Amino acid sequence: MVSTGVTIDAVMSAHGAALQNYATRLTGGDRHAAEDVVQETWVRAWRHLDRLTEHHGSVRGWLMRVAHNIAVDQHRGRRARPTEVELPDQDLEYAAVLPPASDEVETRVVVGALLDRMSPVHRDTLVEVYYADRTAASAAKALGVPAGTVKSRLHNALRALRDVVPGRQLEAA
Repeated sequence: MVSTGVTIDAVMSAHGAALQNYATRLTGGDRHAAEDVVQETWVRAWRHLDRLTEHHGSVRGWLMRVAHNIAVDQHRGRRARPTEVELPDQDLEYAAVLPPASDEVETRVVVGALLDRMSPVHRDTLVEVYYADRTAASAAKALGVPAGTVKSRLHNALRALRDVVPGRQLEAA
C-alpha cells in the first residue's frame, strides 16, 4: 500500500453518513444489514486506501459501488441458503407418537396364532413373502414352485385370514 496522505478516518467522516443512508436503502430499510454492508465497505476501503483520492476518480462513487456489490452478494447469499426456523418448544400437537412396546408384543402373539391355524403351504407362502420380504418370483424359487402358484396361495391365504378375523381390516403390507 502506497501512502497517499489520505486516512480512513478522513474518508469515514466525509462519506460515512451518505454511505449509511445508501446502504439502508439498498437493504430495504434493514438497518442491521445496512450496518454489515457499511462495515464491509470500510474494510475494503481501508485495504485500498491508495485508490481513495480524487485523482483516481470519485471517492464517494467508489464507496457506493463497493457497497452496492456487497449488498448484492449478501442478498444472493441469503437466497442460496435456506432460512433458519426455530421450532416451538411445547407445540407437541403434531409430534410423532410411538405406540407402546406392548402393542408389538400383542401383534406378534396374534399373528403367530393366526399363522398356526393356517395350512402349511399357505403359512410358508406368507412367511416367505411378508416376513422374508421376497417378491413372488423369489419366494417361488425358495419354495420350489412356480410364481403363479405363489400368487394364488398368497391370495387364498389372505382371504382365509380375512374370514378368520372378522371385523378387522387386514392389509397386505
